[in-house]
Amino acid sequence: MSAPVLTRLETLLREQGGLMASLLDGDPTDTRLAGESPTRRPNSQPRSAGPVANGTGPAQIAASGPRAQGHSGEYELLVEAIYEGYLLHYGTPRVVRPPEADLGLLAGDQLYALGLARLVALGDLAAVAELADVITLTALAQGEDREDLALAVWAAGARAVGWGSSDSHRRAKALVHARDPKALEAMRAAAELGGPPPS
Repeated sequence: MSAPVLTRLETLLREQGGLMASLLDGDPTDTRLAGESPTRRPNSQPRSAGPVANGTGPAQIAASGPRAQGHSGEYELLVEAIYEGYLLHYGTPRVVRPPEADLGLLAGDQLYALGLARLVALGDLAAVAELADVITLTALAQGEDREDLALAVWAAGARAVGWGSSDSHRRAKALVHARDPKALEAMRAAAELGGPPPS
């Protein structure tokens, strides 16, 4: 059985060195499993951006789909890297602990780039596009203080990475761009497509 994904992410960042390694907690993250609700940092915004459903986060949803077959561990790791980048922008990260907000934004951008680069290395350009859309659409949702919508975007985006996109998902993304009041319902419906939730 592979190590918990957050432990693997921390190990990857330590091995790469540089800025990201300098921002890691002193203790390994083997007790902070994917999907756990993080503890809020002092002076941080009260946005947790926690697990999508039933303790399962976007990385596990994406990795459990048929599109990730044969590379599920890599998909889980790269989506978790992007999700950690998202949390550095809008929530409470689990692995990277920057001492100030500006440094957190920089670290978040680096994690976005790291995850997308690893996805490019797998040759999955469709998933690159889906996760780039997730980054854009969650920024729009958070800009309107709509964490419920941001979490629905993550859930639907993770499903699209694992199972492929759908007309329903494409329509939902258009509604988010248009700031349509029906966007949340549409995105939640898109998140339910593509097969049963991972167990």
